[in-house]
Amino acid sequence: MEMTINSSITSMIPDFKIGVIHYHDIEVGESPQMLKGRLQLFQESIFFDLQEKNVTDISGVREWREVFKKTGKDPNRYRHSAEALYRRVKKQNYLSTINSAIDLNNFFSLQYEVPIGIYDLDQLKGNDIELRIGHSGETYTGLNGRENSLENLIIAADEEGPFGSPFVDSNRAPVGNGTSNAVQIIFMKPSLPAAEGEKLTKSLMDMFIGIHGGEGSYEVVGG
Repeated sequence: MEMTINSSITSMIPDFKIGVIHYHDIEVGESPQMLKGRLQLFQESIFFDLQEKNVTDISGVREWREVFKKTGKDPNRYRHSAEALYRRVKKQNYLSTINSAIDLNNFFSLQYEVPIGIYDLDQLKGNDIELRIGHSGETYTGLNGRENSLENLIIAADEEGPFGSPFVDSNRAPVGNGTSNAVQIIFMKPSLPAAEGEKLTKSLMDMFIGIHGGEGSYEVVGG
């Protein structure tokens, strides 16, 4: 699928960029003990770090709060997914294991301090994915079980409409144990140089394939 960024985003955030990874023939299942252990230890380390500072002091969290402000979404009411993860960890409400793909996605989001979405490619429609700003009246049912307003929110949409965002993803294309093809979107810090974004995206892809097998291809769009 080709990924494009609509001018409704770049007109407000000229250095907006995303990493995109396509995976094929992967095997998703229970997380290996290595990943469970790393995720647990990393959360414990973050918890102790956050005793001395606020979640909003984290550079990636802070930058993405500014992105939400620029698009007109109140970051105090609509916390991006990376901030939500950090706030859980600060409360010592550590993330429980879901599956290998989601656990690794959460690990990367905490590591890189940015929202990251992963979607079952076979549940998406058409040949193109567009990132744009949500319109008035647009909603979807999220993985949080609620109907979420997409107005003024950065969203990812296929030919059927919105399915993902850096706030909460829809329940239309979640990655599960039956997933064999997926697409991952890394909502990078706007300040990150494109060359660093390339390295980050490739590193993430390599680790994902190391656990799930299959093949991957990546690119950085925008910036």
